[in-house]
Amino acid sequence: MIDCIFCRVAAGEIPAKIAKKTADAVAFYDLNPQAPTHLLVIPTRHYGAVRDARGAEGQAVLGRLLAFAAEVATELGLDASGYRIVTNTGADGGQSVFHLHLHLLGGRRMGWPPG
Repeated sequence: MIDCIFCRVAAGEIPAKIAKKTADAVAFYDLNPQAPTHLLVIPTRHYGAVRDARGAEGQAVLGRLLAFAAEVATELGLDASGYRIVTNTGADGGQSVFHLHLHLLGGRRMGWPPG
């Protein structure tokens, strides 16, 4: 999608501090971090939100994206202390960029409830 900022990050058109990239996903550091470690994990293919990744293909994308986020967390040394993976869907859910993405947060104790 040409006007999607995350599609442009995935395509390398917009610079980002990339932690890990594969053909299917990109993990990059959030510009407005909410934890000492805060990355965004996106699929390279555009999906507007979790609700748009349905059916067998969408389930495969979501599974790969979650597994990819867990790999990144391990590589960043977050396994021992723990981390949080969050996705927001829709404006009321806190989504501000309408490209499916996971927030990978770590490096501090997380509170509950989150919002």
